[in-house]
Amino acid sequence: MYTIKPYAKPITPFAWWEGAFSDQELDWLQEKAKTAYSTAEVGTDNGQCVEEKIRRTKVVWLSSTPENDWVFERLAHVVSSLNVDYFDFNLDNFENLQLTNYLAADQGTYGWHQDFGNELFNRKLSLVLQLSDPSEYEGGELQLLIKKDPLIMPKKRGHITVFPAWALHQVTPVVKGTRQTLVAWASGEPFK
Repeated sequence: MYTIKPYAKPITPFAWWEGAFSDQELDWLQEKAKTAYSTAEVGTDNGQCVEEKIRRTKVVWLSSTPENDWVFERLAHVVSSLNVDYFDFNLDNFENLQLTNYLAADQGTYGWHQDFGNELFNRKLSLVLQLSDPSEYEGGELQLLIKKDPLIMPKKRGHITVFPAWALHQVTPVVKGTRQTLVAWASGEPFK
């Protein structure tokens, strides 16, 4: 016979943080994002590939280096704080950070997807840091499908949205200007 033990903290569908980065730091990250030239790929059963029907963005990766470690440290503080308050996952790692450009010229978008990652990382939380001011673009809404209707996340510059990596989400097409973000994934040992 099994005993069902209630869990004290239900998993929250998303959480957010504001004020982690100054305007100057956001400017620095935005300048790095402007160097994005690689066409983003999507994961398939056969590996990674460009699939413009699903994703049209340019990306550049930010690895942990002495110049960039402050970004990782700042995000680690945000993630650990929100994780304690809302998710309670065992986390131990960040992948390289992804800076993205969603360009109106390309109708930049990323259709409904989940952030499963690959065999090297067991992604548990996804983070999206808004780099662009909402006045700089139109469209480009980050939406989470938690219930019947998608929830639209705030576009405020410096806003960080955090959600379980398996949550279905999308970025709607950018129709004017450029949407720039920093995306990160926190991973850990497999769920048990």
